[in-house]
Amino acid sequence: MNYKPYITIPPELEPYRDRIEATIRPFIEVTIENNDRVDWWQSKFGGLPYLPKGFDYPKSSKGDYLFFIAQINFAEVPLLESFPNQGIVQFYISYEFPYGLNYNNQTDQSGFRVLYFPEPDLNVENIITNFDFLPKRETNLIDGCCSLNFTQKYAPISYSGINEIVGDDYFDLLNTNEGISDEYINLSYSWRSKIGGYPDSIRTELIYTVHLEEKTTKFLRDAIEQDPEILLFQMVSESNDVLSINWIDGVCNFRILKDDLKKLDFSDIIYDWES
Repeated sequence: MNYKPYITIPPELEPYRDRIEATIRPFIEVTIENNDRVDWWQSKFGGLPYLPKGFDYPKSSKGDYLFFIAQINFAEVPLLESFPNQGIVQFYISYEFPYGLNYNNQTDQSGFRVLYFPEPDLNVENIITNFDFLPKRETNLIDGCCSLNFTQKYAPISYSGINEIVGDDYFDLLNTNEGISDEYINLSYSWRSKIGGYPDSIRTELIYTVHLEEKTTKFLRDAIEQDPEILLFQMVSESNDVLSINWIDGVCNFRILKDDLKKLDFSDIIYDWES
């Protein structure tokens, strides 16, 4: 992995520049638009999904309709290695807390679902446009609908992993400069909606979480290459005039094994969210 664009880092972290740069990955930043006029095929947060006629709307293992939270039309997304260059990926979760998350088995899709339509039908007569069959259920999780913008960027490991790179010295640095955490959050694009890159989750255990003395630059690069998981999609709490997303001021992400992504197999997804 040779992604090494120059990054401006806080002066206190300059001694760790090589380690930080060794973790740089490409990703797609996802930003919301102030626009609620979104068609059936567009990438969106909230609203109603693209579904071909005859396709069963996803349900939980209890038979309850799931809650549609987002869809990504990869024809609108800049090319990113290993990701599809077309097709629509959709994300559904349970209405009820904890929103379909099984803390003991995060791949258990009895309360969430990820769907992939590799060749969307662009004829409106062939898709479902009447969703009156869905129950009228209220949730504070997502209110409204809007389209999305995508921008390719590069960033080092997210804030939730920086202490594993710097070691215990990072907490000493925080004591001398409280603003360093905000600077690194901006540098790493932490707590942003994104495709690829690093997830933001304190429950995410990284493959290179080992003794500090082993963390050479080469070790970090090799460990990232060997990491079997890829961040498929992350959604954070945010809002504008037409959309409100509230993961209790937290973050939700879906991760996928590299081999599964290459095969475009979305049947074994790792789902997580936390406030």
